[in-house]
Amino acid sequence: MSIFLVTGATGRVGRHVAASLTEAGHTVRALVRDTAAVPEGIEAVRGDLGSPETLERAARGVDAVYLMWPGLPVDPRVVDAIARHARHVAYLSTDVPDLAEGEPAASFHQEIERLIRGSGLAWTFVRAIDFAANTLAWADQVRRGVVRWPYGDAARSLIHERDIADVVVHALTTPGHDAAAHVVTGPESITHREQVRVIGEVVGREVRWEDLPPDIAREQLTAAWGDAAFVQSRLKAWEGFVDEPERVTDTVERLLGRPARTFRQWAEDHASDFR
Repeated sequence: MSIFLVTGATGRVGRHVAASLTEAGHTVRALVRDTAAVPEGIEAVRGDLGSPETLERAARGVDAVYLMWPGLPVDPRVVDAIARHARHVAYLSTDVPDLAEGEPAASFHQEIERLIRGSGLAWTFVRAIDFAANTLAWADQVRRGVVRWPYGDAARSLIHERDIADVVVHALTTPGHDAAAHVVTGPESITHREQVRVIGEVVGREVRWEDLPPDIAREQLTAAWGDAAFVQSRLKAWEGFVDEPERVTDTVERLLGRPARTFRQWAEDHASDFR
């Protein structure tokens, strides 16, 4: 059995990665800020990706690493520390194109992918298009019975965080995933409007959809998220998904031998979060 270091081990994906590896009999070490939050059976190491020296301690003696990046400024010392100790890293990325030689990175995901490619590590990128869990942002509105959001007819291929974790664990524990970039999605493309209807059915409450004009959405989301460029990119993407639904891949089924979980299954797993 192997020793795995899991970053973000108390997060949405990382906790499932850590649990599945532990259940399979592997030794799991978790790099976390709060060691009290780590379940029994997992070795907790206090640290933070913003402090690469703590990662250095946590990575000693491990075989492989699950790496997620919490939106901090990219620090090459993190990848360097992993490369000094591990053989393989699985990085939770997003649906970004591969960079050409010398091409500037357009996002921190591309920058980290580039660092990992040049590190000498065996690597796997798990590129999740978008999380179903992002719809938890609607929870307060669901409880009030009306969700106001832009582009109700934008069709998304959202993925359950447990499917992401299952692909990560598969990539870390089975051969054939070195230098692979797995784009993972849910099994269907479902509109914002339909997502709200499904959530309402699952929680047993009628929830109406109201289209929020893009200009108002831009103002509200910029105030909430603090990044006008990111908000604009999201609005542009959602507008595009009205006419051309977000793509659906068969990656989960191809790798795991079962279909990806549907959005309804995700909503059922999170019904209490909307009540």
